[in-house]
Amino acid sequence: MESIDHYIVENEKTARRSIKLVVQGKNQKALKLSVLNKFTEVNILPSFLDPCKEGLDMGLLSEAGCPGIADPGAEIVKLAHEMGIRVIPIVGPSSILLAMMGSGMNGQSFTFHGYLPIEKKERKQELKNLERISAERNQAQIFIETPYRNNQMLEDLVQTLHPSTRLCVACDLTLATEYIVTRSTSDWAKTKVDLHKRPTIFVMQKEN
Repeated sequence: MESIDHYIVENEKTARRSIKLVVQGKNQKALKLSVLNKFTEVNILPSFLDPCKEGLDMGLLSEAGCPGIADPGAEIVKLAHEMGIRVIPIVGPSSILLAMMGSGMNGQSFTFHGYLPIEKKERKQELKNLERISAERNQAQIFIETPYRNNQMLEDLVQTLHPSTRLCVACDLTLATEYIVTRSTSDWAKTKVDLHKRPTIFVMQKEN
Protein backbone atom coordinates (compact mmCIF):
# COMPACT_ATOMS: atom_id res chain seq x y z
CA MET A 1 0.00 0.00 0.00
CA GLU A 2 2.99 2.30 0.42
CA SER A 3 3.35 2.77 -3.33
CA ILE A 4 -0.35 2.76 -4.29
CA ASP A 5 -2.23 6.05 -4.59
CA HIS A 6 -5.26 4.88 -6.62
CA TYR A 7 -8.01 2.86 -4.93
CA ILE A 8 -11.52 1.65 -5.64
CA VAL A 9 -13.49 1.71 -2.37
CA GLU A 10 -17.01 1.40 -0.98
CA ASN A 11 -16.79 4.42 1.31
CA GLU A 12 -14.21 7.17 0.95
CA LYS A 13 -14.13 8.30 4.58
CA THR A 14 -13.57 4.87 6.12
CA ALA A 15 -11.18 3.87 3.31
CA ARG A 16 -8.96 6.87 4.04
CA ARG A 17 -9.00 5.97 7.72
CA SER A 18 -8.03 2.36 7.00
CA ILE A 19 -5.20 3.33 4.66
CA LYS A 20 -3.89 5.77 7.25
CA LEU A 21 -3.83 3.01 9.88
CA VAL A 22 -1.88 0.65 7.62
CA VAL A 23 0.46 3.25 6.11
CA GLN A 24 0.75 5.96 8.74
CA GLY A 25 3.01 8.19 6.67
CA LYS A 26 0.73 8.12 3.63
CA ASN A 27 -0.02 11.50 2.07
CA GLN A 28 -3.80 11.64 2.14
CA LYS A 29 -3.89 14.39 -0.48
CA ALA A 30 -2.14 12.05 -2.93
CA LEU A 31 -4.88 9.43 -2.64
CA LYS A 32 -7.29 9.22 -5.53
CA LEU A 33 -10.36 7.18 -4.63
CA SER A 34 -13.21 5.96 -6.84
CA VAL A 35 -16.36 4.90 -4.99
CA LEU A 36 -17.94 1.57 -5.95
CA ASN A 37 -21.12 0.59 -4.12
CA LYS A 38 -24.69 -0.43 -4.93
CA PHE A 39 -25.45 3.10 -6.13
CA THR A 40 -22.58 3.30 -8.64
CA GLU A 41 -23.71 3.41 -12.26
CA VAL A 42 -22.37 0.47 -14.28
CA ASN A 43 -21.44 2.60 -17.28
CA ILE A 44 -18.74 4.49 -15.36
CA LEU A 45 -16.94 1.41 -14.04
CA PRO A 46 -14.48 1.07 -16.96
CA SER A 47 -13.14 4.57 -16.23
CA PHE A 48 -12.19 3.45 -12.71
CA LEU A 49 -9.45 1.31 -14.27
CA ASP A 50 -7.87 4.12 -16.29
CA PRO A 51 -4.83 4.29 -13.94
CA CYS A 52 -4.15 0.60 -14.63
CA LYS A 53 -4.17 1.25 -18.37
CA GLU A 54 -1.50 3.89 -17.69
CA GLY A 55 0.67 1.29 -15.94
CA LEU A 56 -0.19 2.28 -12.37
CA ASP A 57 -1.10 -0.13 -9.57
CA MET A 58 -4.53 0.11 -7.96
CA GLY A 59 -6.05 -1.23 -4.76
CA LEU A 60 -9.57 -2.55 -4.20
CA LEU A 61 -10.91 -2.14 -0.65
CA SER A 62 -14.11 -3.59 0.82
CA GLU A 63 -16.04 -1.80 3.51
CA ALA A 64 -16.46 -5.05 5.42
CA GLY A 65 -15.47 -8.56 4.48
CA CYS A 66 -13.37 -9.64 1.55
CA PRO A 67 -13.19 -7.83 -1.83
CA GLY A 68 -15.14 -9.62 -4.54
CA ILE A 69 -16.81 -12.08 -2.16
CA ALA A 70 -20.45 -11.02 -1.58
CA ASP A 71 -19.10 -7.61 -2.51
CA PRO A 72 -19.57 -5.15 -5.41
CA GLY A 73 -15.83 -5.37 -6.09
CA ALA A 74 -16.46 -8.50 -8.16
CA GLU A 75 -17.71 -6.31 -11.01
CA ILE A 76 -14.48 -4.34 -11.23
CA VAL A 77 -12.39 -7.54 -11.08
CA LYS A 78 -14.46 -8.97 -13.95
CA LEU A 79 -13.77 -5.84 -15.98
CA ALA A 80 -10.06 -6.02 -15.18
CA HIS A 81 -9.86 -9.54 -16.63
CA GLU A 82 -11.77 -8.47 -19.73
CA MET A 83 -9.31 -5.59 -20.21
CA GLY A 84 -6.26 -7.80 -19.73
CA ILE A 85 -5.29 -6.18 -16.43
CA ARG A 86 -3.45 -8.43 -13.98
CA VAL A 87 -5.40 -9.18 -10.80
CA ILE A 88 -3.49 -10.01 -7.59
CA PRO A 89 -5.66 -11.14 -4.64
CA ILE A 90 -4.13 -10.52 -1.22
CA VAL A 91 -4.89 -12.67 1.81
CA GLY A 92 -7.40 -11.04 4.15
CA PRO A 93 -10.34 -11.98 6.36
CA SER A 94 -13.50 -13.31 4.71
CA SER A 95 -16.52 -13.38 7.00
CA ILE A 96 -17.91 -16.33 5.05
CA LEU A 97 -14.83 -18.50 5.53
CA LEU A 98 -14.34 -17.36 9.14
CA ALA A 99 -17.93 -18.37 9.89
CA MET A 100 -17.39 -21.79 8.28
CA MET A 101 -14.15 -22.26 10.22
CA GLY A 102 -15.94 -21.54 13.48
CA SER A 103 -19.18 -23.39 12.75
CA GLY A 104 -18.06 -27.02 12.99
CA MET A 105 -20.07 -27.84 9.87
CA ASN A 106 -19.02 -29.51 6.61
CA GLY A 107 -16.07 -27.54 5.29
CA GLN A 108 -15.71 -29.99 2.38
CA SER A 109 -19.02 -29.02 0.85
CA PHE A 110 -20.87 -25.75 1.41
CA THR A 111 -22.81 -23.15 -0.61
CA PHE A 112 -23.12 -19.41 -0.09
CA HIS A 113 -26.50 -17.98 -1.08
CA GLY A 114 -26.13 -14.30 -0.22
CA TYR A 115 -29.44 -12.70 0.75
CA LEU A 116 -32.61 -14.78 0.97
CA PRO A 117 -36.05 -13.45 -0.10
CA ILE A 118 -37.35 -10.53 1.96
CA GLU A 119 -41.01 -11.56 1.91
CA LYS A 120 -41.66 -13.80 4.93
CA LYS A 121 -43.54 -16.60 3.16
CA GLU A 122 -40.98 -16.83 0.35
CA ARG A 123 -38.10 -16.76 2.83
CA LYS A 124 -39.53 -19.62 4.87
CA GLN A 125 -40.06 -21.66 1.70
CA GLU A 126 -36.43 -21.01 0.71
CA LEU A 127 -35.20 -22.01 4.17
CA LYS A 128 -37.08 -25.31 3.87
CA ASN A 129 -35.57 -25.82 0.43
CA LEU A 130 -32.03 -25.15 1.69
CA GLU A 131 -32.60 -27.49 4.62
CA ARG A 132 -33.67 -30.25 2.22
CA ILE A 133 -30.62 -29.69 0.01
CA SER A 134 -28.39 -29.70 3.07
CA ALA A 135 -29.67 -33.11 4.16
CA GLU A 136 -29.55 -34.61 0.65
CA ARG A 137 -25.98 -33.45 -0.05
CA ASN A 138 -24.56 -33.35 3.47
CA GLN A 139 -23.79 -29.72 2.68
CA ALA A 140 -23.60 -26.60 4.83
CA GLN A 141 -25.77 -23.70 3.64
CA ILE A 142 -24.54 -20.14 4.24
CA PHE A 143 -26.51 -16.90 3.93
CA ILE A 144 -26.67 -13.36 5.23
CA GLU A 145 -29.28 -10.75 6.04
CA THR A 146 -29.41 -6.97 6.18
CA PRO A 147 -28.16 -6.25 9.74
CA TYR A 148 -31.37 -4.54 10.88
CA ARG A 149 -33.36 -7.67 9.93
CA ASN A 150 -31.09 -10.21 11.66
CA ASN A 151 -33.41 -10.80 14.61
CA GLN A 152 -36.33 -11.51 12.27
CA MET A 153 -34.16 -13.94 10.31
CA LEU A 154 -33.21 -15.85 13.45
CA GLU A 155 -36.86 -15.96 14.46
CA ASP A 156 -37.84 -17.38 11.06
CA LEU A 157 -35.06 -19.96 11.26
CA VAL A 158 -36.25 -21.17 14.65
CA GLN A 159 -39.88 -21.35 13.47
CA THR A 160 -39.11 -23.03 10.14
CA LEU A 161 -36.24 -25.50 10.51
CA HIS A 162 -36.38 -29.01 11.96
CA PRO A 163 -35.54 -29.00 15.70
CA SER A 164 -32.41 -31.11 15.13
CA THR A 165 -31.00 -28.95 12.31
CA ARG A 166 -27.77 -27.27 13.37
CA LEU A 167 -27.50 -23.53 13.05
CA CYS A 168 -24.42 -21.37 13.51
CA VAL A 169 -24.76 -17.64 14.19
CA ALA A 170 -21.45 -15.87 13.53
CA CYS A 171 -21.66 -12.21 14.45
CA ASP A 172 -19.20 -9.26 14.62
CA LEU A 173 -16.38 -11.43 13.26
CA THR A 174 -12.86 -10.20 14.17
CA LEU A 175 -14.29 -7.57 16.54
CA ALA A 176 -14.08 -7.48 20.33
CA THR A 177 -17.80 -8.33 20.42
CA GLU A 178 -17.36 -11.44 18.23
CA TYR A 179 -20.03 -14.09 18.79
CA ILE A 180 -19.86 -17.54 17.14
CA VAL A 181 -22.28 -20.17 18.44
CA THR A 182 -23.58 -23.40 16.86
CA ARG A 183 -26.65 -25.05 18.35
CA SER A 184 -29.63 -27.12 17.27
CA THR A 185 -32.69 -25.16 16.19
CA SER A 186 -34.51 -26.37 19.28
CA ASP A 187 -31.76 -24.95 21.49
CA TRP A 188 -31.82 -21.64 19.62
CA ALA A 189 -35.51 -21.40 20.49
CA LYS A 190 -34.43 -21.14 24.14
CA THR A 191 -31.60 -18.66 23.48
CA LYS A 192 -31.81 -14.90 23.72
CA VAL A 193 -29.33 -12.92 21.62
CA ASP A 194 -29.67 -9.47 20.05
CA LEU A 195 -28.27 -9.38 16.50
CA HIS A 196 -29.81 -6.04 15.53
CA LYS A 197 -27.50 -4.02 13.26
CA ARG A 198 -24.61 -6.45 13.85
CA PRO A 199 -22.99 -8.00 10.72
CA THR A 200 -23.97 -11.67 10.88
CA ILE A 201 -23.37 -14.85 8.91
CA PHE A 202 -25.83 -17.73 9.26
CA VAL A 203 -24.68 -21.32 8.58
CA MET A 204 -27.17 -24.16 8.59
CA GLN A 205 -26.83 -27.92 8.13
CA LYS A 206 -29.28 -30.79 8.51
CA GLU A 207 -27.97 -34.32 8.74
CA ASN A 208 -29.87 -37.40 7.56
